[in-house]
Amino acid sequence: MHGFHDVFIQILLLLAISVSVIAIAKLLKEPDSIALVLVGLVLGLTELPIIEDAERYITQSEVFQATIISLFLPILLGDATLKLPFHHLFSQKKTVLGLAFVGTFVSSICIGTAAYFLLDLPLAVAFTFAALMSATDPISVLSIFKSLGVPQKMSTVMEGESLFNDGIAVVLFKIASIYLLTYMEMGWAGLGSGVFLFLKFAIGGALVGLVLGYFFSQVIRVFDDYPLEVAFSALLFFGSYFIAEHFHTSGVIAVVVGGFVFGDYGAKIGMSKETKTNINTFWDSVTLIANALIFLMVGLEIRNIDLAGNWGVIVGAILIVLVGRTIAVYLGTGWVQELSSKERLLINWGGLRGSLSVALALSLPMDFAGRDQVLLLTFSVVLFSLIVQGLTLKPLIKKLGMI
Repeated sequence: MHGFHDVFIQILLLLAISVSVIAIAKLLKEPDSIALVLVGLVLGLTELPIIEDAERYITQSEVFQATIISLFLPILLGDATLKLPFHHLFSQKKTVLGLAFVGTFVSSICIGTAAYFLLDLPLAVAFTFAALMSATDPISVLSIFKSLGVPQKMSTVMEGESLFNDGIAVVLFKIASIYLLTYMEMGWAGLGSGVFLFLKFAIGGALVGLVLGYFFSQVIRVFDDYPLEVAFSALLFFGSYFIAEHFHTSGVIAVVVGGFVFGDYGAKIGMSKETKTNINTFWDSVTLIANALIFLMVGLEIRNIDLAGNWGVIVGAILIVLVGRTIAVYLGTGWVQELSSKERLLINWGGLRGSLSVALALSLPMDFAGRDQVLLLTFSVVLFSLIVQGLTLKPLIKKLGMI
């Protein structure tokens, strides 16, 4: 018990560091997620006795993965669905569906194939890495968009793509890391099994979300009591996630669908203006804390990654991911007339990889052949993406004249 007490105090210290970093980043009008990753890197590379134990505890793969996947993921997804009005999403449906469905599959196939042939990774490892690289993380991008006043359309596209492609990428990741080799041996029957498994994950998750979203929308009609309704929203997010996972379907898709039903239909029939404001304020505060810890943890994770001597493979992986993203964006949205070439360019460069990729990589079982390779490459690409792409987004937006 005493050990837990010490760790808890140290995690509070890390939280204090993260919140201070966010405060300074906001004063300097810089994206706080990127500032947190950089501070995390510095802390991970230096040894400060005060927070040494907390860093060691937090960067254990089980802790990192449980915190991000089980605790923070439902919160971040749920909050995003409440904040993104469904009619905004519907107005950009062609672009979002093209990126999230066509784009995610195309990027996964391109990156997987290139990693197999060019980086000489085993097949299952190459496609597991590709699935991780197909999930985008719009948190840093949206904060940059907001600070520069980029048109609403672009924020909707980036956030809509991320919400759906996270779900698809998680399903592809499970198929690649667990079933891929078995399915390959089965030939065409294996392809059929893979498609069936994918549909089961996706449709099953969507059904769980629909049912729970509808149920909680009806429940809040009975009450006009915002603290209670906030609690119901939390039950919805975590309930959708864990019930869907329990039935071996996609928890991510369940939260997204449940959140949309609750935030759109539920808000219309059962939320007063006061409740809406309070629910949004509550989740704003919770996601601030969640993101603060997540991005600091991503930086700290450098303690467990051995970059030395792997620079060739790392540069190769980064280039493959950038090319894969470009092909995915242009194939996924080539048929959408409403998108200008400048907007496509911004969507392409703004497709940052983030904490979900790192957390999923850490969730690979210890006996997964090639786990260290996947972790090394995933972590390197995420760092490049957050730091290099993240810091060059502002100049790019200004250059494109999209302010």
